[in-house]
Amino acid sequence: MSRVFCIPGILFLLCALVLGVLVSISLPFLPALDFVRVKFASGVSTSGNAMTELRFGIWAPCYYTTDGARTCDAAGHAYSISISNAAKTANVIIGSSWTRGLAVHPVATAVTFIAFCMSFSTHHLVTLLASLTSFLAAVLTLIAFAIDIALYAFVHHEINKLPDVSGHTTTSAAFWMTFVTLILLLLAGCTVCFGRRKDRMSGASSYPMSSKPSFFSRFRRNKV
Repeated sequence: MSRVFCIPGILFLLCALVLGVLVSISLPFLPALDFVRVKFASGVSTSGNAMTELRFGIWAPCYYTTDGARTCDAAGHAYSISISNAAKTANVIIGSSWTRGLAVHPVATAVTFIAFCMSFSTHHLVTLLASLTSFLAAVLTLIAFAIDIALYAFVHHEINKLPDVSGHTTTSAAFWMTFVTLILLLLAGCTVCFGRRKDRMSGASSYPMSSKPSFFSRFRRNKV
């Protein structure tokens, strides 16, 4: 594949892979990498503990109490969490059906790794597969990003339902890292595809063009 497209494609895939790995680790292992974050100005509790902030990761939710301590639930897939107001007169539940889909992130990262490995090949078929795999990883990342948006919308809606609770729901670092990963994967797939197309065009133009003698050239030879 042409180096003009090969090197940028590999760099795009490398950056997407690094971002994907970080996002896949997420909470509770990387406290700063959560998808949805809720900050509370008034008293609210979960599992009987007062908290000021709640964060949603792939593997667990984490909440911060009024004294600044961080507590995370046991790491596991498809978790659920109950949130109630300080008076415990109302509560909402963020069920496992809204967090189960977050596991698509590691799957997309694994596909990105495969595309990254194949992008080093100079074989035309492998580079074509690398391009297709990059687009597949982009599709999976798009699905994961849609799940992130759905989780944010649901958490925002449920928090606003709690009476006497002032909560501000925002997207966080892992949310936007997923969006950047999607853009990088699309760019990687396009550059690898364009590089393969350029190689095919340059290969076609490298064949010598055979020219047939013209009709009048015969008379010139006979005249000599």
